[in-house]
Amino acid sequence: MFDKLTVGVSQARSTKVDRDRTVDFMGEDCRVYATPSLVRDIEHTCRDLIYELTPEGEDSVGTLVSITHMAPTLLGMEVEVTVTIAEIDGRKVVFDVVASDSLDTICKGRHERFVVNVEKTRQRLVAKAAKVRES
Repeated sequence: MFDKLTVGVSQARSTKVDRDRTVDFMGEDCRVYATPSLVRDIEHTCRDLIYELTPEGEDSVGTLVSITHMAPTLLGMEVEVTVTIAEIDGRKVVFDVVASDSLDTICKGRHERFVVNVEKTRQRLVAKAAKVRES
């Protein structure tokens, strides 16, 4: 269906852990990469890979995230998120995910995305919004 989306295709992205990506509830000395920020960075890396390899008018939405966040990454450190297409089933694309900082592998897991046609998705969302307004 999407000729360029193939098992084994990989992409890596480096990100600096800035203040907005850290937890703040344990005090300044304990600011580390927050799991929700890690998940967001994983999702963006996977989405961007799919977007680059699919025709215009197609995009993707996340449907499942399953990761183990195994080690802390300090404020100011660089993290590299590497995503590799592990499976393709129709419009479902499954990624193996690994994230590392300069000292540790900090995360391993899987992320699933579903390739969608943007216009068809927009039409469904507009219809749902109309139902919400009617209720």
